[in-house]
Amino acid sequence: MPNQTHPEIAEDDRPLWTAVRRGWSKRCPCCGAGPLLRGYLKVRDTCAVCGEELHHQRADDGPAYLTILIVGHLLAPALLFAFTRWHPEPFTMLTVFSIGTVALSLFLLPRMKGVMIGIQWAKRMHGFGRDLPQPADA
Repeated sequence: MPNQTHPEIAEDDRPLWTAVRRGWSKRCPCCGAGPLLRGYLKVRDTCAVCGEELHHQRADDGPAYLTILIVGHLLAPALLFAFTRWHPEPFTMLTVFSIGTVALSLFLLPRMKGVMIGIQWAKRMHGFGRDLPQPADA
């Protein structure tokens, strides 16, 4: 059914980029007000504000793969640049880049999980589309 203000958008369309931004900020992809996680990576069963069920999510290993991809693509060129520019001692390089890798990974991992849950919610994947009314005669 078309939307009254935007006829080209169906009623059941959910805004992808809004859900991704809310997931990045570790908020409920539906309302944006409730916290998405109840621990570092543990997803709440339902949103405390709007009641949206979040237990459907299937992020699995996706956030870890995205985190590794981003950290590797950011720190590998930085490592090469630092080595060729300043020629630091090996132990200094090991210390600085190990701390940077761990810190960046810890920062990104829950945000990548939120992003993946936001995408799943917006695309109605893995049970997030069950809020549509079912016909009684079906």
